[in-house]
Amino acid sequence: MTEADVLNMTALLGDPEVMRFYPAPKSREEAARWIQWNLENYAEHGYGLWVVETREAKFVGDCGLTWQQVNGTPKLEVGYHVRSDLQGQGFATEAAAACRDYAREHVDVAELIAIIHPENRASERVAEKIGMHHVADDRGGNIPVRTVLSMQL
Repeated sequence: MTEADVLNMTALLGDPEVMRFYPAPKSREEAARWIQWNLENYAEHGYGLWVVETREAKFVGDCGLTWQQVNGTPKLEVGYHVRSDLQGQGFATEAAAACRDYAREHVDVAELIAIIHPENRASERVAEKIGMHHVADDRGGNIPVRTVLSMQL
């Protein structure tokens, strides 16, 4: 992800369907901050959320690894967003599996999690397909409860 991705990321993160389980869609300024946050993650950790594209370089969304707080403890999360017109085609599962494999090979961590809104069954299915299972509910963040799925690496 680079600053040149701001239009694609604004369209993705500004889409009410993509962001329906977030407090609100993001503006262009918020999408630019999202990109900056990932650039900082790359610099600090060597990874973050990456742009997902087809083999033909068609923008699909983002997916990657970021550190999140879960019940007060830092945990490595795999996160993903796919354009609403491309959802249900396996892009999130393929990207999340690649991130899981990257974490196994390149990150010194024993557990990988996914934080998912309790009503987001599609995202939960992606996490289950890559080997995760429900372990806890987190009462932090901008929603009352977040479902946490996990797997040992």
